[in-house]
Amino acid sequence: MKTMSCRQLGGACDKEFRASTFEEMAELSQHHGKEMRQKKDAPHLEVMRKMQDLIKDPEKMQKWLESKKEEFEALPED
Repeated sequence: MKTMSCRQLGGACDKEFRASTFEEMAELSQHHGKEMRQKKDAPHLEVMRKMQDLIKDPEKMQKWLESKKEEFEALPED
């Protein structure tokens, strides 16, 4: 298991997620993002707006995703 924060994953807070794989970590982060969107949390909504801009450029989005996966892989096991 490895631990990353919402902020490390491109989010807006220090909530921590624990997962065995990057794919699991991404899923936990996405679920958290949906919760924050439902709560209309302003800092998270701002980050989501910026992510939507990033998604419009598939090459930039892929590079961003790869960098987050590399960051996950480099983390020590908990």
